[in-house]
Amino acid sequence: MKSNIDRLKVEDTISKAEKITSGEIRVHIDRKCKGDVMDRAASVFSTLNMHKTEARNGVLIYLSTENRKFAIIGDGGINEKVPDGFWQSTYDSALPYLKKGEWTEALCRAVDKCGEVLRDYFPYEEGDVNELDDGISWGDE
Repeated sequence: MKSNIDRLKVEDTISKAEKITSGEIRVHIDRKCKGDVMDRAASVFSTLNMHKTEARNGVLIYLSTENRKFAIIGDGGINEKVPDGFWQSTYDSALPYLKKGEWTEALCRAVDKCGEVLRDYFPYEEGDVNELDDGISWGDE
């Protein structure tokens, strides 16, 4: 699974996105997702303590490669501010690449879209503390 994803490219994209927003973006990848993808993403969000950012501005981009499940969820601070359709438009930016199994590109597109939109609501400020690890987290192998 890891060999199909350019970890360094995804992590570099996260780092670049977080230089324009104080939002905290994480990517989690499972080989398989049993059950509802949103339930699994919410569980991972909690496990990674993404709800503990000061501004409640964490975003999780979740991918299950084997059964091609994909979800994007954000914390309450984001949901209060972003426009209706934000999560769907972010999902849609990755969809063409998801359909082709181009996982790296799909993840990078979603991360870029999150960074661009979050910049307006959670701009990067000098001295911003990176509250969450920018590395990909991996589930079942």
